[in-house]
Amino acid sequence: MVTIKSEREIELMREAGRILAKVHEELGKILKPGMSTKEIDRICEDMIRSHGCIPSFLNYEGYPASVCVSINDEVVHGIPNKHRYLQEGDIVSLDTGVIWKGYQSDAARTHMIGEVSPEARKLVEVTQQSFFEGIKYAKAGNHLNDISKAIQAYAESFGYGVVRDLVGHGIGTNMHEDPEIPNFSQHRKGIRLAAGMTLAIEPMITAGRYDVAWMDDGWTVVTEDGSLASHYENTILITDGEPEILSL
Repeated sequence: MVTIKSEREIELMREAGRILAKVHEELGKILKPGMSTKEIDRICEDMIRSHGCIPSFLNYEGYPASVCVSINDEVVHGIPNKHRYLQEGDIVSLDTGVIWKGYQSDAARTHMIGEVSPEARKLVEVTQQSFFEGIKYAKAGNHLNDISKAIQAYAESFGYGVVRDLVGHGIGTNMHEDPEIPNFSQHRKGIRLAAGMTLAIEPMITAGRYDVAWMDDGWTVVTEDGSLASHYENTILITDGEPEILSL
């Protein structure tokens, strides 16, 4: 069931989003070649707790860290490791969330480490813009599939793949709530959007085919063809006018 948030709930989610945006901003400043992904996780957890929040990813369905760190061909859910290091030219997506007074915010960013290839830079930029193309349609009265269709059309216009196996989601007191939000067009319109809905929109775009596979750790999702992948996500609020991005 899709929930409509009250004004009190929206204020709590605004604060959760504000804190998460700050965490992402600070994480982006400290990334550098030679840093271990485990160190990123430690810093992320410390930041989240310093704001009085709980890291929503830690132990969620058994996930062992506070942030997903996914490098190059890893799409999402990469597990931090003290023996895995960032390298010059990598692209790395950081996906994390916070719980503030029982309410959640979820967001992801893909960062470029040092000098990256023009191809990698373009993928990161298009992935981010595909989110903004999608939320042009995140308005009360529109249908869910309007968002999905716009994301897919924009990403595929550059010849990129749009991951099918993973989707966005509603969010509130739980990280994953109804509805599911694909980044690709469906055969149905989906629900009609209404003011007070809170959604996590998260394009996952690949430089090659959209097919993905799961690593032996049971979490890390990679592109089947080894192509680069990028991820960009924000928690948004549907209003009577333009959508409000809570985590930016």
